[in-house]
Amino acid sequence: MNVNNLIILNFEEVRRRSIKVWKSIPEKMLNWKPDEDALTCAQMIRHILEGEFLYHQILIGRSSKALSNLTNPFNTKEFKTVDDELTSAQPYREEFLEYIKTISISDLEDIEIDRSDVGYVRTLRDMLLRIAYHESVHTGQLLDYMRTMGIDRPKIWD
Repeated sequence: MNVNNLIILNFEEVRRRSIKVWKSIPEKMLNWKPDEDALTCAQMIRHILEGEFLYHQILIGRSSKALSNLTNPFNTKEFKTVDDELTSAQPYREEFLEYIKTISISDLEDIEIDRSDVGYVRTLRDMLLRIAYHESVHTGQLLDYMRTMGIDRPKIWD
């Protein structure tokens, strides 16, 4: 297995587990949030999917500046269901995974992504790991939401 396939496998496994969690949240509970300042379950799912799209644009442009004139397709779309969100996000997901296939081993170390607007500059390798971690953290938050709501949580460690 080459490096690109390993990175893609990690993204696919993170997403597979996320989907198990997302689809385990009853539809009537998607607008639940633990407090006024928190995201709802639906907003968290949207944030994860939109975040991957935005991160991809940052990687392509090698900087947060890539977002300055970007049309965000998630801004105009209302959240309906988890399945609808996944279907809408799928083309962007495929583009992101195709992008990963084009990365060389030297790119992972040599390309720097400038996120100095939020306090850091990191290698492409580090950014790819951060993107997967971002989704994992929020999926963990949703598992905690589910515990707080008193609903069954899926087994994600299969």
